[in-house]
Amino acid sequence: MFTYVPNIGDARSLIVDPARITHREVSPEFRRMSGVDGNLIRLSIGLEDTADLIADLEQAIRRAY
Repeated sequence: MFTYVPNIGDARSLIVDPARITHREVSPEFRRMSGVDGNLIRLSIGLEDTADLIADLEQAIRRAY
């Protein structure tokens, strides 16, 4: 359900790793001060069904851990 892109300009949900995408050119010190570390993910919720989004996240987390 989630698309891995920083900004697609539409109503779909997306997921991004700010430390590697949107903040990749920011110094590590500033990222640390801003709370942007390698464990942070950013979710932008679109117009999809809530239950579908939750199920998608749950299965992804199960597979990752």
